[in-house]
Amino acid sequence: MKSIQAIKITGALFLALIVNHLNAQVGGWNPERIKDSKAALKEMIKENPKIQSYQDAAYAFVIFPKVTKGGLGFGGAVGNGVVFRDDQTIGSGKLKQASWGLQAGGQQYSEVIFFEDEDTFENFKNGKLKFDGQASAVAINSGASINAAFNEGVAVFTKTRGGLMFEASIGGQHFKYEDID
Repeated sequence: MKSIQAIKITGALFLALIVNHLNAQVGGWNPERIKDSKAALKEMIKENPKIQSYQDAAYAFVIFPKVTKGGLGFGGAVGNGVVFRDDQTIGSGKLKQASWGLQAGGQQYSEVIFFEDEDTFENFKNGKLKFDGQASAVAINSGASINAAFNEGVAVFTKTRGGLMFEASIGGQHFKYEDID
């Protein structure tokens, strides 16, 4: 009986930590985010230089330098990012993800989404770009070759920053865009 109670307490503490960290990710504009976003992209390109060709070919792109993800049955992820066009900061992006299935743990990762053309970017800006369980991101591993291409106008790359997540789940990502005033 005490072991069940210990498991419940551990689970509650784990979820409380995840929720607390997720709430910290949802704040307003933070000038440090530009620096963090550029550093995250630089690190991704250093791990796999082919990503530079996507940046060069993209109409615009958004970088989420730190996405925090957690789950225990049901899961979620949030992150704030910076949107660039012609090497200029033009806006901010928010990422929210919901998932369900076999999953347990938490992790952080960086994500960059390259938009191939103006139409795809406008879909992102207008909240019409959503990734479902069929969307795929290329996970960046040091020294691994990338054989990705733009798929329906986007190319998505992720790099794990830390944590441990067991996952066999489905879900989707939703985005919100805001111009920088």
